Amino acid sequence: MEAFAVAVLPRLPGAITAASSMIGPIIPPSIIMIIYGGLTGASVAALFAAGILPGLLLAVSLMMLNAVMARVGDHPGGSAADVPPFWPSLRRAAPALLLPAVILGSLVLGLATPTEGSAIAVLCALIAGQFYTGLSWRMLLDALEATARLTGTIFIILAAISVLGFPAGQMGWSQMLADWVASIGLTGTGYLFVLVCIFLIAGMFMDTPVAMTLLIPLFAPQALAQGIDPVHLGVVLCFNLCVGLITPPLGKCLVVVAALTELNYWRLAYIALPFVAVQILLLLALVYWPDLSLTVPRLAGFSVN
Repeated sequence: MEAFAVAVLPRLPGAITAASSMIGPIIPPSIIMIIYGGLTGASVAALFAAGILPGLLLAVSLMMLNAVMARVGDHPGGSAADVPPFWPSLRRAAPALLLPAVILGSLVLGLATPTEGSAIAVLCALIAGQFYTGLSWRMLLDALEATARLTGTIFIILAAISVLGFPAGQMGWSQMLADWVASIGLTGTGYLFVLVCIFLIAGMFMDTPVAMTLLIPLFAPQALAQGIDPVHLGVVLCFNLCVGLITPPLGKCLVVVAALTELNYWRLAYIALPFVAVQILLLLALVYWPDLSLTVPRLAGFSVN
């Protein structure tokens, strides 16, 4: 047990941080879901609603695994004095926690389009920032510059994919893929499981937006033609690619955590393996039970299968 503590404990907080960072792209608002919606024409608001339950399930799954690892490894715990009081902490966090609710609520209730909802969220974020520590003009200019860079990067990727799409259309890649899928009898859930394997491998080597813009136009049309709901497909594929954030050799979140904590990247990746396993199991559950993704959109009044 002592050897376990020496090997695992110094790296476990970093592994937990990297693994839990995957929740961000799934819980709305999500940039990769916006990209998926732009590529397939799926409703961004429905995608946001569909990401709520999988994101919460992921959070609960990771907490349960962490609790099991803590009990098995006899991890040290803090005293009651180390835990901040709940209600004061919740009141202070409330402005930041309300941002996703503002965005999703405005979309679900039909009060705003995704673009208008984003503008409302920016206004609320400015108010929240002033509530906490105050915002300076320098901070606002830096945020605008970062936004411009990110937006420009996305549009450059989309432009490159559009250029690639022309020879792909001329050479009939989509039709060849459709013929291959038909020849081996892949339909419905079976085809989704194949996509899971392909996207898991792609996520290990490619940045998430790049992998999405390259692979979605190639593989998504066959799934949609088989009657798979575009919202369900979007949640599965977005979740799928996000697993690559903590899987070597790329593992962008692992790289960031390793750099900030000065931990060895490969040892950190090894400690994160149980969290990767839990995420993959949840991904397979999302594939097999579409209702995990589609229940909230249905309750919100979106038209889904």
